[in-house]
Amino acid sequence: MAKGTKKAGTSGKFGARYGVVVRNRVKNIEAHQKAKHECPVCHHMSVKRISSGIWECRHCDTKFAAEAYSPKTKREVSQVSEQ
Repeated sequence: MAKGTKKAGTSGKFGARYGVVVRNRVKNIEAHQKAKHECPVCHHMSVKRISSGIWECRHCDTKFAAEAYSPKTKREVSQVSEQ
């Protein structure tokens, strides 16, 4: 795996390729997906991404399907939009 740099972060693996806008988008998406998130069951900050759309809580061992880059489920999104 490529090292990256302090300024470029995880998008440092691309070097000077693809343009600064694309590299910044990748950096922001990867930072969000690799962060710890709140579990919808036990509400601990321990949800990690297993694969695309599959998330697991390391505290209560709950596995659930959600979006590819964030653990928001369709039900949560629709409840927020209805209110």
